[in-house]
Amino acid sequence: MKNPAKEVVKNMFAAFSSGDADKFVATVSDDTVWIYHGTQIIPKRRFEKKVGVTAFYTIIIEIINFEPLQCIVEGIMVVVIGQEHQKIKRSGRELKQN
Repeated sequence: MKNPAKEVVKNMFAAFSSGDADKFVATVSDDTVWIYHGTQIIPKRRFEKKVGVTAFYTIIIEIINFEPLQCIVEGIMVVVIGQEHQKIKRSGRELKQN
């Protein structure tokens, strides 16, 4: 049996990996809240609504590689564990996270 929440996340990450900002943002709800916990390169920040997600995706980072490794699903909650490699647009620095 397919889980609708997992399918949404799967579509989100496919769009994220391909660089399709419009398809990526279309997967989030209008009242979404994203909390980026931050690193030494990108400070902690809260992104609200689709406009906030668009800002995070198109203004802040450039995706070099994104690889989801494991998906944990419980009801409507989906946790994805993966690896990412991105370039911070403002500084040009690269960030790799496992």
